[in-house]
Amino acid sequence: MKSLVLAEKPSVAREIARVLKCNNKQKGYIEGSQYVVTWALGHLVTLAEPEDYDVKYKQWRLEDLPMLPEKMKLKVIKHTAHQYQVVKNLMNRGDVNDLVIATDAGREGELVARWIMEQARWKKPFKRLWISSQTDAAIQEGFRQLKPGRDYDNLYAAAVCRAEADWLIGLNVTRALSCKYNAQLTAGRVQTPTLAMIVQRETEIKNFQPLDYWTIRADFGDYFGDWRDHKNQGRIFDATRAEDIAAKIKAKTGVIQDIKKEIKSEPPPLAYDLTELQRDGNRRLGWSAQKTLSVLQSLYEVHKVVTYPRTDSRYITKDIVPTLPARLQAMQAGPYIEYIRPLLSQKIQPGKRFVDDSKVTDHHAIIPTEQRLNPTAFSVDEKKLYDLIARRFLAVLYPPYRYEQTTITTVVEGEVFISRGKVVKELGWRALHTHAAEKEEGKEELPPEQILNEQHKGERKKVENCRINKAKTKPPARYTEATLLTAMESPGKYIEDEELREVMKGSGLGTPATRAEIIEKLFNTFYIERQGKEIIPTTKGIQLIELAPPALRSPELTALWEQHLTDISRGKSSKGKMIASIRDDASGMVKAVVQSSNEYKPTNVSKSKCPSCGKNMLLVNTRQGKMLVCPDRSCGHRQPEKQPDTNVFSKNKNSDRVNPRLMARYSDKKDLGQSLGDKLKEALQNKEKNK
Repeated sequence: MKSLVLAEKPSVAREIARVLKCNNKQKGYIEGSQYVVTWALGHLVTLAEPEDYDVKYKQWRLEDLPMLPEKMKLKVIKHTAHQYQVVKNLMNRGDVNDLVIATDAGREGELVARWIMEQARWKKPFKRLWISSQTDAAIQEGFRQLKPGRDYDNLYAAAVCRAEADWLIGLNVTRALSCKYNAQLTAGRVQTPTLAMIVQRETEIKNFQPLDYWTIRADFGDYFGDWRDHKNQGRIFDATRAEDIAAKIKAKTGVIQDIKKEIKSEPPPLAYDLTELQRDGNRRLGWSAQKTLSVLQSLYEVHKVVTYPRTDSRYITKDIVPTLPARLQAMQAGPYIEYIRPLLSQKIQPGKRFVDDSKVTDHHAIIPTEQRLNPTAFSVDEKKLYDLIARRFLAVLYPPYRYEQTTITTVVEGEVFISRGKVVKELGWRALHTHAAEKEEGKEELPPEQILNEQHKGERKKVENCRINKAKTKPPARYTEATLLTAMESPGKYIEDEELREVMKGSGLGTPATRAEIIEKLFNTFYIERQGKEIIPTTKGIQLIELAPPALRSPELTALWEQHLTDISRGKSSKGKMIASIRDDASGMVKAVVQSSNEYKPTNVSKSKCPSCGKNMLLVNTRQGKMLVCPDRSCGHRQPEKQPDTNVFSKNKNSDRVNPRLMARYSDKKDLGQSLGDKLKEALQNKEKNK
């Protein structure tokens, strides 16, 4: 008898098959003496479409909403039906005794496998391969310690609940909006409140009224000081007051009232989870969240040099600690050698800042594996991303950054001036040139660092010069992908209810695995666009938030749903209870759209007619450039703003050569000659007319 192993992707299946010594390659699977390894192609089975429940749903009509099937059905995805049939046939083979689920070790991976099993009516025993890296050693160890499949029933229940909730909310509200306003409008459980945060930020920027303020800096000869009030604030919002202070201290002598010297210690940053790595990918490399995930997936699956990507933990468990020396030894290449040697020269004893079993759920932080590093095999992008992960991993194992902070308080005519300087005592983790966490928005900036000579308390200091600087308050910054990921991860400040805000700590909009996809969807549906690194909502996106049901705009409800999903996966809540609530919410949201008196007016209407239905198309910005999109949801035609040049002549005005790329379109020389003749004739006629 044999075990059937179901992987999520062909590439992963091939690696598992190699490790399990399966060499007999067949169409859709690889067989060995003990195992048959097959694969999905992502999802092979999905939730049925509305029309699969009732043919009337083929037509989008308001009167047919809400759609609330009593029991959700599954269906095989058409374009991958061939692979589903392969898997089903293998499941029904008489010599297949049990199944090993080897899809991605997470909520969505569990759903991929279980839906296939349910659709194929699998009744035999099954086990779970749960690993955090794709190295040969990890796969071998994973197969030695296969978990009981039923241990992951709660995870499966949460995955099904998430999928059904997205169907019930997304499809009902999308159809309601599209039918009500006859436009291509979409809504979703996570994408709509995410868009609402972007629109809210844009509104804050638009309504922001800048205020003038002034700061004062005094030059004491061998150092400078910045003015501060009794609340340690340095901004003065009254020009007269600023001028009075400057005049008051001009050429006067002050005294050093206090010198405070402190030895400070800055611990290393936490290891990466997916969201933090995507944030750094955007800040340091200018990448989208989706690109970071794509490159990371390659480092995990193809090169096997990093652990499982879709993790929400920034810690490791105690059982990983003994593997740290092997991971460091495997990393000894290129620029990392000089930083690894000191670590390997002593016993590695990371503290609770890195090792905490209680803060690891399904997977630990993203760290290097024991796979020998070969940077020459990496693409340019893979090298950049691996460097971020490697340096962060090494930094976590390094001692704190220690420095002596000196703060001098100089008082002149009763006015206080603060000076700050720093002397590095131990570079620690900063030797890795890795970056500290970004400052929080709105946080008061400290006086700048400067080199301070030895000073003495009570020493008198003359004001050599005094300068007033005028500035304006700034509106809140627009979101970048980095700051949007932060807002999605911790939407608490957008939740008004204080008690609920406390409850929502640790929960957010979507999961680390889905946030990049949600952001991309907002771009692809033309609700948001990029201006450099900044994200701004389009007029379509702004209007959608006005049209969407109020309950769906707030991150409050969605974050609460996400917390319920987490509770279900941990056995603390039930699927039935949440779905009943979701069905009620879907009905309420459809009703809110139907009863709304709002109007939708596209503001980007072009003069170009849709070739399919004749309506004026909308001009939208995409990553590929400007696109023309038909506004009619039943048509859906789209094309680039500029049509390809059909002129067979070269674009060079001084050349009479034929454009060789377009010449290839004319396979018959006679047709080409005729076409050229027609073009010349037309050109001559136009020339005569212009005379």
